[in-house]
This record gives sequence, structure tokens and C-alpha cells, in this order.
Amino acid sequence: MRDGTRNTQRQASGLAGRLGGWSTRHRKTAIFGWLLFVVIASVLGGMTGLTAPDPHEEGAGDSAKAMEILDDAGIKGHPSESVMVSGEARNGWRGAAGDVRAALKDTGEVQNLQKALPSQDGRAALLTFELKKDDEQIKEDEKPADKVIAAVDKVREQHRDDGIQVHQTGDASGGKWLNKVLGDDFAKAEWTAVPLAIGILLVVFGALVAALLPVALAVTAFVAANGLLALVSTKMHIAETTTSVMLLIGLAVGVDYCLFYLRRERDERANGRDSETALRIAAETSGRAVLVSGMTVMVAMAGMFLSGLLLFKGFAAATILVVLIAMLGSVTILPAMLSWLGDRVEKGKVPFLGGRKKDVAAGRRKPQGRFAGAMLRPVLAAPGMFAALGAAVMLVLAAPALGMKTEQIEIDKQMPAGSELRVATEKITETFPGGPAPASIVVKGDMKSAEVRGAMTGFVRAVKADKEHFSPGVRTRVHAAENVATIDVPLKGNGTDDTSKAALDQLRDTLVPEKLEPVAEDGKAYVGGQLASSTDFNDQLKQDIGPILAFITVITFLLMLVCFRSIPIAGVTIVLNLLSVAAAYGAMTAVFQHGVAVDLLGAEKNGAIESWMPLFILVVLFGLSMDYHVFVVSRIREARDRGRSTREAIREGIRSTAGAVTSAAVIMVAVFAVFATLRMTDMKQLGVGLAVAVLLDATIVRMVLLPAAMMLLGERCWYLPKWLGWLPNLEHGPSDDEPTPPVAPVAPDPRLGVPGYGYPAADEPTVRVR
Repeated sequence: MRDGTRNTQRQASGLAGRLGGWSTRHRKTAIFGWLLFVVIASVLGGMTGLTAPDPHEEGAGDSAKAMEILDDAGIKGHPSESVMVSGEARNGWRGAAGDVRAALKDTGEVQNLQKALPSQDGRAALLTFELKKDDEQIKEDEKPADKVIAAVDKVREQHRDDGIQVHQTGDASGGKWLNKVLGDDFAKAEWTAVPLAIGILLVVFGALVAALLPVALAVTAFVAANGLLALVSTKMHIAETTTSVMLLIGLAVGVDYCLFYLRRERDERANGRDSETALRIAAETSGRAVLVSGMTVMVAMAGMFLSGLLLFKGFAAATILVVLIAMLGSVTILPAMLSWLGDRVEKGKVPFLGGRKKDVAAGRRKPQGRFAGAMLRPVLAAPGMFAALGAAVMLVLAAPALGMKTEQIEIDKQMPAGSELRVATEKITETFPGGPAPASIVVKGDMKSAEVRGAMTGFVRAVKADKEHFSPGVRTRVHAAENVATIDVPLKGNGTDDTSKAALDQLRDTLVPEKLEPVAEDGKAYVGGQLASSTDFNDQLKQDIGPILAFITVITFLLMLVCFRSIPIAGVTIVLNLLSVAAAYGAMTAVFQHGVAVDLLGAEKNGAIESWMPLFILVVLFGLSMDYHVFVVSRIREARDRGRSTREAIREGIRSTAGAVTSAAVIMVAVFAVFATLRMTDMKQLGVGLAVAVLLDATIVRMVLLPAAMMLLGERCWYLPKWLGWLPNLEHGPSDDEPTPPVAPVAPDPRLGVPGYGYPAADEPTVRVR
């Protein structure tokens, strides 16, 4: 006897079973050990703090190298700002412009304040300036930016009754807005997603304690992972937004794993098992599925380490940490908590939900899966037709993805329409069309050398002569002490169109190699800037997606092969996952690129998908879809191992898991949908893509395509070549060879004929066959 609990009736088998058995026998150690781990990880992470990457670390290609040279030389950029003053009358802006200029000088925080530039119609003027603090200093301390914004706001209020409008935009004001929006939106996501999950689980279980358990585990797993991620960031810098992605994944998998475990334990209790045996069986079956699913998710996420982009390596580290901790918690702390709570897990009973309290306590529950059985019946009767229909639906949904365009969406397009900063940006751009942000060429060499100076002069001359690709206003800055020079070249076009891309190609392929690289220190001059960074980022993603897709496809196939000893099952897994991903791509493209129903989301047609989204969606969905897939196929294989035919195993497996899969899917869709309500466009795209994919995965894929495909394969589902006979034979059922105990009293019951509820179906043997 240990910690006040009895030993289980039979020694559990398998790693998950042994972990669950140890936890129930040492529940105090398990519970307090978990809490201590969470506290220590959180405190250490808080003391360390998250180390964010430098700008050049987040980029790729030549543009990242250009930023790295400037960083290494200690050459910092300064946030630039623009203020436009406009009025109805010609030159009516002059008094207000003078007040803005004086107010900015009084702050003591600005430099290079230019004279007011009038518009062509004379009704507006533009003032441009820089902050004295550099970009890094402004990130650490926003007070200088606050003073400048407050000074402009004060002048705006003074002249509001005069019919004068004052608009401000720029790096500092945009960064401040972005930080505020991200902070508010992610706080909204956190405070909305958790209550949503609790509410749905309350409906599922009908008891407050049972509903709180999965959420508590998911949240504590996130807290611990967040602390460990801060420690990881000291060696591999992590972007701040990564923690929000970690919350998204952690809440989804943490709740799912607990839900599957709890549902199996409840099913076994309803099947007449005592509490100890029910816990052991849940550990050996659902616990095992959690371990397999968690390992598969982590392996899929590890594929992002193959990326050449630090952003995805950070995503990989964060998601692997939170999935690992949630998985371990599900097979250790959860059985310990269930053992400790016993029947108290039904405390906080909600009327009309989860059955009557006395029925639950007595192990009597309404039969599950009747709706799923009704849906499944025609699929099993005509699998070929439903396989074709299901595949056709998924392919139609995926069709828009064939025309998907990706780009790094600029901050003004990320803002919701009508926001103050976006209005200011649009009005200033409309009144003073200055073209896109210039390309910035970085040259490292002996700046005192006549040869280098002559080459730079020749380059500027060639740029000015090429009026097809470049606009006037070339600007050269020489940092003689650092032997570095930057040349800003305005591009034709709007910054993302073919004209601007042609100008960038002209620089990279012709002018820079011919004029500047022969005199550069390392024989290379680097072209940076907004368009160059976006292009390099996209090019790196295109290089990454092939190897990462191949990696996660092969690894997932091998894991499914080992888990289920079946080549067809492993192949079907890959095909179904790819269909889910393609449908998610199609939904995102239709909504955000083509504008289908985009108004319902409070968003707008952007004409492109955020460049990092397709790769991230691919990896996340390949991982998350395994939650359902492993859970469902494990129950099918379990029934098959008990001697059921493939048809009956499919029917029993789908019906017995339908409730858990549906509940888990509803939670995932709800959590992801929260992100679709946030203000940033990329977060909306993330929410829509994941929510649509999970919804389709839990309905069309798991309820139609999976059973239809397995029915078409028949007994070939379990085909394994003789030369692979050495693979381990993993048991999918509990280590209990005793007959299933009948539910007393044995009497006519509406559950008769429903497998798994204490009564055999018409074609089910009363004694379980091993």
C-alpha cells in the first residue's frame, strides 16, 4: 500500500500502462512532482526571459546578409516618421504645420526634421523626420516614441475645430500600434480560448470537475513549456509571437489527450469495470494512443528544424516542448488525479448534461455513437461511392490553392480597415505617392579608396540613367570608419508588382554584380530592403517546403507502419493528411486571396497569403490530425485483434470514438476560430486554415473517407510483407484476458446490440478472444 491507494488488480502492460500504474500507486508523488516541475520551469523561465532574435537572424538570403553587415559594424537604423497636415483651403495647413514642427523640436527626441513639403494642389504638406534613438533602443524603451506621438496628437486636437487634419505614420508609430494590438489580441485569445474549452467540456462530461481537468493540464503544460522555451532561447533566439502559437497547440493537444483518456475510462466504467481496472485499461489503450500520437506530432514538428529560417526553428522548439509536456502529463498526472478523485470527478454536475448523477455513479450511461452509426451505415454499404464523393468534396475545396500567391504582408495591410494608423498611411500615400520602400545596397570595402568611390559613383550614374526600372532620389551614405556604405535606390512599381520585381532583378543580376562587386571586400555586395527581404523569405520557404514535406511524410509513414503493422494503413494516413492540408490551403486562398465571404471575418481581400503560413499549416496539421487518426485506428485495430471482421471492427471503432473525436474537434475548431477574430491578417489566416482543416478532418475524413477506404481494402488493410515481419507487434487492447463482466442487472436494455456497453452485439462473442 502506497499513498493510501491499493495495488491494481493486474499489472499493466506497455509503457503507457506502466506509467499510469505507477502514477496511481504513487499519486501524491506524481501530483506534487508535476506541480513542482511546473513552478520550477516557470520561475526559471521568468528569471531568464525570452531572448528575441536580431533582425538579420529572422531573414534569409542576401537581404539578411546586408542587415548582418550593418549590425556587425554597429550601424543602427533610426525610426522614420511622416506627418501630413491638410485643410480645405489652399495653404491652410501652414499654421498647423508650424505648430507640429515646433512641438516635435520641443520633445528633444527627433533629428533630420525636414521642411514641410507641399502637395501638388497646395492643400496639404508633409513633414518627415527620424527619432534620435535607434531601432533597438526604441524597442527597449518606447518613451521617446510616446513623446513624439503625444506632441502630434496635441497639435491635432488644437486645430480640430479649424477643419485641419493631422495624420502620422512611420516605423515608431507603426511599431507601437503593432505591439499594442499583438498584446491585446493574444490576451483576448488566451482569455477566450480557455473558457470556451471549459464550456465545451462541461457539455461533454456534464460535470465541472471532469471539465476542468483537461484544461488544467493543458494550461499547466503551456506554463511549464513557456518557462523552458525561455531557457532554450538563450541558445536559439525565439520570436515573441512563438509563445502564442505554443498556447494554441498546447491547448489543442493537451485537451485532446485528456479527453480521449477520460472518455475511455468512463466507457470502461459504464462497461461494468471497477475504477482501478477502468483506469488500467484507459492507460493501456488511450494512454498508448496518446504516446503514439504525441510522438508523431513531435516528429512532424521537428521537420521545421530543416528550414533555413529561424522563425520555423523557434516554432519547432516551442511546439515540441508543449506537446511533450502535455503528452507526459496525460499519461502520468491524469491517472493520478483520477485515482485520487474517484467518483468525485463527477462533482459539479450540470442538470440535463452527461446523464443523471446516480446513473453515472452506478456505471449506467446512454449508448454512444448512435448518430455516428447512422452516418456510417451508408458509407459501409457503398464505400466506393462515398470514397469518391468525399475525395471530390476535398479536392473541390482544395482547388483554389492551385493559384495561391504568398508574400510577406506589409504592416499597413495587416491593419484592419478603418484603423487610425492605416487611414493615416493610406491618406499620406495617396497625397504624396513616393513609391515603395527603396532597395538598400550594402557595400563593404575600403571607403577611402578611389577605386571604391569611383565604382559607387558609376553605380549611381547607371541607376539614374535607367528610368525604366528606378525612380529619382538615389541616396548614398558612407560610413568611412566602418568601411561600409549603403545606397538606397527607389524602385518603380508599388513594391510587390512585376515592375518592382523586375527592378530588383535588374539590381541583383546586372548593376550590382557589374558595378559594385568587383571592388567589394569579399567580392559581394548585398541588396536588401522590403521587397528584397520578402523575396528572399519566399525563396527560402520554397526551398524548405519540399524537404520538410518529404521528411514528415516518410517519418509519419514509418511510425504508422510500426504502430499498426500495415502498409495500407500507413499509406491511407499520408493521403488523408495531404487532403486535409490541401483543403486548408484552398479555404485560406478562397477567403483571403479571392475575397470569398471575407467580410464575415471582419477582414478584406489581400490578394495573397502570408508567406510563412503554408509551411506552418502543413506541419501543424500533419501533426494534429494524428490525434484523431491514431485514436480511431487504434480502436479499430483493437476490435480487429479481438477477432472481429474488418467491417465490424471499422463500425465498432468509429462508433466508440465518435463522441470523443467530435468533442475534441469542436474544442479545436473553437480555439482556432478565436484566432480568426483577431485583428491581424496573418492571425485570421492561421485561424481559418486550422479551423477548416480540423473540421473537415473530423467529419469528412474520419467519418467518410477513412472507413470507406478501409472497407474498400477489406482484409488487405492489415497487409504486411513477410520481409517486414521483424517489426514489433504492439498490442492495441488491454492486457486483460478475462471475459467482459456483465452489467447487472442483466435485463432487456435499449443498449442491447451496441458493442462496448456490457452487452454483446448480435454478431459479437460473449467471451473475448485473444
